[in-house]
Amino acid sequence: MSDQQPNPYASGPGQGGSGEPQWETGHPGYGYPQPYPQAPPYQPTVGGQGIPYAAPGASFALGDITVAGDQIITPSGPMPLKGAMWNATDFSRTEEKIPTSSIVLAVVFAVFCLLGLLFLLMKEKVTTGYIQVTVTSGGRHHATMIPATDMNTFPWVMNQLNYARSLSI
Repeated sequence: MSDQQPNPYASGPGQGGSGEPQWETGHPGYGYPQPYPQAPPYQPTVGGQGIPYAAPGASFALGDITVAGDQIITPSGPMPLKGAMWNATDFSRTEEKIPTSSIVLAVVFAVFCLLGLLFLLMKEKVTTGYIQVTVTSGGRHHATMIPATDMNTFPWVMNQLNYARSLSI
């Protein structure tokens, strides 16, 4: 038995069709929903943060953009990998602030000795925002936002982006 479906555009016997219009034969055609492409394989994450990493020679993802084989799969449709233009913009910021616990400890220990004020020297770095990744190929354009979880997110995204650029040549 053959896995090949008959041609819905053929009209005569022996041409793959039954001679009946496609809506009478039950074969999907124009206007009928087509099956979705297969979902990309499971992507392991970096440090459990939900950011997939690229294994050499395998497919990888940047946000909702997946590179698999010679295609870029996005929610707006597949694009050819060859000749794709990749860009990234850093909309994240890292701030240094005094944590609440250090203020509480400074107040508590200031009563006992002035060394408690040294707790105010404690600082923590907090990164907020996102990194926007855009890809343009085959007349299509797609942008995605990747949350910045720490200061190393943008260098990681640029590393993945440079790998994608090297595949697009």
